[in-house]
Amino acid sequence: MNTQDSLAPDLASADRLQKAYKAIRDQLSRVIVGQDQVLEELLIALFSRGHCLLEGVPGLAKTLMISTLSQCLSLSFSRIQFTPDLMPSDITGTEIIQENRDTGFREFKFLQGPLFSQVILADEINRTPPKTQAALLEAMQERTVTVGRVRHKLDNPFFVLATQNPIEQEGTYPLPEAQQDRFMFKVFVKYPKFDEEFEIARRTTSAELATISPVLSGQDILTLQNLVRRVPTSDHAIRYALALVRQTRIGEPGTPQFIKDWLSWGAGPRAVQNLLLGAKARALLSGRVHVITEDIKSLALPVLRHRILTSFTAVSEGVGPDEVITRLLAETPEKEGELDRDPRFQKMFVA
Repeated sequence: MNTQDSLAPDLASADRLQKAYKAIRDQLSRVIVGQDQVLEELLIALFSRGHCLLEGVPGLAKTLMISTLSQCLSLSFSRIQFTPDLMPSDITGTEIIQENRDTGFREFKFLQGPLFSQVILADEINRTPPKTQAALLEAMQERTVTVGRVRHKLDNPFFVLATQNPIEQEGTYPLPEAQQDRFMFKVFVKYPKFDEEFEIARRTTSAELATISPVLSGQDILTLQNLVRRVPTSDHAIRYALALVRQTRIGEPGTPQFIKDWLSWGAGPRAVQNLLLGAKARALLSGRVHVITEDIKSLALPVLRHRILTSFTAVSEGVGPDEVITRLLAETPEKEGELDRDPRFQKMFVA
């Protein structure tokens, strides 16, 4: 069997993924107007087996977007409204004592919480105390929930989409860095353009009701998630991802001076993993079966913006994470020869 024959099943699956992506976008457009970049990043995270943190002011259809996506994917959906009095057992589930009618003995029975769904909307996640926020950590990373001494497996695929309001800080609990790092992307949901808002106003004030048809099943998504990991990545693409991430660490050799001035803390190894996995998914959605540096470059903002910590100097100068990352992208060469010849990266890539 030659190489082309061995790749035939993957090429067919890649074509199917691209067609499914277009079908999902078509279904979502019946309900959601605009937000093309947000939808693309959500689907890239889904096919990469990642989670998303969405940040935007109220009224931008974040909840509607996520619930509509779950309908397109034929997945079970739970919306959890995070509040200051929410307890961990309210989302994971709890054990109750129940009498067995056959034996007459009492026994513990586990009642599943809303986490036992495939698409989880954690609405206003920064409104609940850290104890309840931490209950999501195990579920997001291990796909399990531990209650008492028993570990309960969650269904696959499992996708957490959390939202938070950037303008209302009173009575909120900022997410710890460890939990932010569990999110593959931090996605900014922005105000719509004029023509988009015009269409939103027209649709939402009429009697029209859009219907959504499922495009993919849960098993289809698992198959496509496995396909994403089989997309080949060149050594140059991996070095480019490493160059971006390692430059955010102020103690690394070759780190630019503006990074030392503007950052207090840089991104960890999970950022490299997410850049590469997201780039693989983006390549497939773009109709390619290999990763290019443009795939990595286009995902640098959502992958890195919540993994770097700006310094007091940056805050006083009005410089945020996105400005730091944008300058980093501009000063990092993409071409293989340029990257390898640059003295900064020769020092950085030494084992």
